[in-house]
Amino acid sequence: MRIALLEPLGVPAETIEELAAPIRGRGHEFVYFDTKTADASELAKRSEGADIVMIANNPYPASAVESDAALKMIAVAFTGIDHVALDACREKGVAVCNCAGYSDVSVAELTIGLTIDVLRKVAEGDAAARSGRISQGLVGREICGRTVGIVGTGHIGTQAGRLFDAFGAHVLGYARHENPEATAAGIEYVDDLDELLAASDIVSLHLPNNASTRKMFTAEKFAEMPEGSVFINCARGAIVDNDALADALNSGHLAGAGVDVFDMEPPLPEDYKLIHAKNVVLTPHVGFLTEEAMQRRAAIEFGNVYAWLDGKPKNVCEL
Repeated sequence: MRIALLEPLGVPAETIEELAAPIRGRGHEFVYFDTKTADASELAKRSEGADIVMIANNPYPASAVESDAALKMIAVAFTGIDHVALDACREKGVAVCNCAGYSDVSVAELTIGLTIDVLRKVAEGDAAARSGRISQGLVGREICGRTVGIVGTGHIGTQAGRLFDAFGAHVLGYARHENPEATAAGIEYVDDLDELLAASDIVSLHLPNNASTRKMFTAEKFAEMPEGSVFINCARGAIVDNDALADALNSGHLAGAGVDVFDMEPPLPEDYKLIHAKNVVLTPHVGFLTEEAMQRRAAIEFGNVYAWLDGKPKNVCEL
């Protein structure tokens, strides 16, 4: 078989060679491209003749899926798979395997980091210190004693809830299905989203992007949150109407927000409304981006390839 890794995985080339050695040892062909491209024709060219294509978070279009007659499986070094042309995969019978779990800790920790930054005005304090100002206007608030609403209690949401609980927060959870691990982590489930929003000082989003969650957070949802509350999104940008979030911040209804994901991949255009909103801390989709997470996802992705070659596929996603 021909296995093609179409883009870098954020680990040293030596690590890729080490992980790929058994593929070649079994007599398969392995090719590795060390540059990233969004060009559909180039992706199709790199995929040509590959039985298995390995990607990260770069979009993989229908034209690339359809042009590779040999394609049987796409190994995605990411948790979400909404950047892959899933309809084309479904029609062609191509399996998609993801790396769920590789960034649970890193995303949960960034959730806490953004929350602290918003509540304690860390970025503002940095600017004040560098410009010779004092602490005036930098009175913060604590996580301890506040109610935190976790929307989506999968692995990442549960880990975030566990961390908030360790800070002394009262942690509520809302999800379609209750997770026993979340309950064990100190998360108290509520019956519906509206109840969670109304009761939470801090709302942290941890849902996948799909047809049922897209634009779930609208102006109406932000209006349900208490005045002076905080919104954190380290999940998917498309779940949120970010213009409505900017409006809620600018009106003062929300006291702050921390956002790592948007309805497009950075770089953001200069006229992107959230850039100019008040009291918002933005990061350019780095929740997954730690040294440890990059090592984990590379190991999981290659593990998915070996499992497929062994006829025992794992981490297969429902398309």
